[in-house]
Amino acid sequence: MTDDHLLDSRTAWIRLGAIVALSTLGGAGMWTVVVALPHVQAEFGASRGDASLPYTLTMLGLGIGGVLMGRLSDRLGTMRPVLGAILMLSGGYVLAGLAPSLIVYALAQGVMIGMLGASACFAPLMADASLWFRRRRGVAVALAASGNYLAGVVWPPLLTALIAAHGWRVAHMAVGVICLVAMLPLALMLRARAPGSQASGPRSDAGHARPLGLSRNGLTLVLALAGIACCVAMAMPQVHIVAYCGDLGYGVARGAEMLSVMLACGIVSRLVSGLLADRIGGMPTLLLGAVLQGVALSQFLFFDGLVSLFMLSALFGLFQGGIVPSYAVVVRENFPASEVGMRVGIVLSSTLLGMALGGWLSGVIFDMTGSYAAAFLNGVAWNLVNVVIVTTLLLRGRSKLAVA
Repeated sequence: MTDDHLLDSRTAWIRLGAIVALSTLGGAGMWTVVVALPHVQAEFGASRGDASLPYTLTMLGLGIGGVLMGRLSDRLGTMRPVLGAILMLSGGYVLAGLAPSLIVYALAQGVMIGMLGASACFAPLMADASLWFRRRRGVAVALAASGNYLAGVVWPPLLTALIAAHGWRVAHMAVGVICLVAMLPLALMLRARAPGSQASGPRSDAGHARPLGLSRNGLTLVLALAGIACCVAMAMPQVHIVAYCGDLGYGVARGAEMLSVMLACGIVSRLVSGLLADRIGGMPTLLLGAVLQGVALSQFLFFDGLVSLFMLSALFGLFQGGIVPSYAVVVRENFPASEVGMRVGIVLSSTLLGMALGGWLSGVIFDMTGSYAAAFLNGVAWNLVNVVIVTTLLLRGRSKLAVA
């Protein structure tokens, strides 16, 4: 007897609501560090590259933790890893607020907030959502992924206000308390195991022996490389828009507003991409997002007025927001349910590694050149690599269908 009746059910939609809320709250770990960057840099007297280290370690932690938490979710279900992550996330924010040095702050961000905390609220939750839906899988994954961007809409202005009123240290500790109180009851709603998540053996492997003509590990590796490339490009505006606006004389508050606009438009992009993926599939949707991201990113080279930057932030969000959830849809389309947590964890963790590399590279390039122009060019080049990889995979998929 199967539990397929739970797919696309009312239970599945209620669970998806809890997933979106958890992702929004847990996503604080990715975005608060961006807003705090200028304040942390000033207090510790660090260079822009050194001040970018906490963000880089956070992304690395999220990447490593995503694989770990994905594997634990495959074995134990989603609830238990999330419960442990909530405690680590909250404790990490308290430690970050008390940090006596930049390195302690960076470690709190990378290990507790990133690897052992927020990582459970990203890839594992998207993987979980993909297992509870069939007809509306693209939309469900897009909604789950939108929690991460909702976090980018909610947390930057909130943290900006807290920092203005109480300083960055108290602001971090307040975030830790908010996460603990709000997330624990939501995590308890994830007690049930996903339909088909415990299936194994030949039946569960049917149709997934050599996805796109590659071994499972081979396709996972190629998707991971594509994820790194696309998110090195994505990191330039997302990580440095606040500092960039400060350098241009517009103030960090305007930069935080642009980041919120960018991520709010990213939510729209994710929902549209989910609808599109349900119609044309994950890979074509992924390629479209990658091409459009490159177009938007290149425009930052030509426009730096205040109004122009707000418009470009919105455009960039609209173009790139659907890329990451498209990777999760591609994984679910090509791998058995019993491996989805781990495979999504690996691929989405690679996107976070790309964000980490891109955030650090942009800071270093700024320190070397004194401007962000070369950093934007670097992002465009990495985006082209991603487009080439995804185009190749799409053509392989179509060739396989033609042969069949």
